[in-house]
Amino acid sequence: MPDASTANAKTAPSLKLNFLSHGTLDCHDLEFTRKFYEEFLGFEVVQTSKISMFVRLGGDHCIAVVKAKKVGAMGLLNHNGLDVETQEEVDAAHKVVLAEAEKWHLTKISEPILQHGTYSFYFWDIDENCWEILTNPKGGYSWFFNNGDLQGKGHHDRNFKRPGVKT
Repeated sequence: MPDASTANAKTAPSLKLNFLSHGTLDCHDLEFTRKFYEEFLGFEVVQTSKISMFVRLGGDHCIAVVKAKKVGAMGLLNHNGLDVETQEEVDAAHKVVLAEAEKWHLTKISEPILQHGTYSFYFWDIDENCWEILTNPKGGYSWFFNNGDLQGKGHHDRNFKRPGVKT
């Protein structure tokens, strides 16, 4: 049986990589989606080809958005997180999402609730991408890495404490 010092030892990765630079989303209409990202979500956008663009917000990680002939609905567990600092900001964002849902073709708008250690709500855009607006401290989920691995239910535990969330 390994002792505690060897149980926590990390194996060197097979690949020597530097940076998780981007993810990818599909869209139906690049022009409409660009307006949605810029005018509604406040993303920085750069078109990279006649069928693609990069978007980002608040950092160097980008999402490539590609026009696709067939776009499928994103499942709830595959959502994209958009951070605000306070529960009041989540509530304010929820009101804006409801008010502008018709203009931007937003659907399945949930109510804000305290869940998995954060206060948040979800909605789907015209391209059927799922978005969560949630409370998170500056740096997003980076604070999880300072805490190390969680045990038991982890952040799904009802008593899980996280920065900036009132219970």
